[in-house]
Amino acid sequence: MQGCVPVAEAAGSGTVDAVHAPERQRYELRDGAAVIGFTQYRLGGGGRQVVFLHTEVGRAYSGQGLASKLARLALGDVRAGGRRVVPLCPYIASYLRKHPDFDDIVDWPAEKEG
Repeated sequence: MQGCVPVAEAAGSGTVDAVHAPERQRYELRDGAAVIGFTQYRLGGGGRQVVFLHTEVGRAYSGQGLASKLARLALGDVRAGGRRVVPLCPYIASYLRKHPDFDDIVDWPAEKEG
């Protein structure tokens, strides 16, 4: 993803932007200069996969649909880059189960035997 993309209106400066921060291996939600949420990833499969590990949004920004917008943006960016998604993050996994339009790029992790 290049630059910032406005994703919603929220508290603070008024506009929350989503940005890809590859140096931190995450997509971030920013309200002005403040990072108010993110979805963390690592690359896998020789760089062909983006393994999502954790997603969170600050308490003051919860309930505004920002995590969903961040997920959609991140997954769209993965698709545009020709990579596949491995959803280890429970939020990203839940999002993918509700949005089958991303089925073509998902590599579900194997279930652990218990």
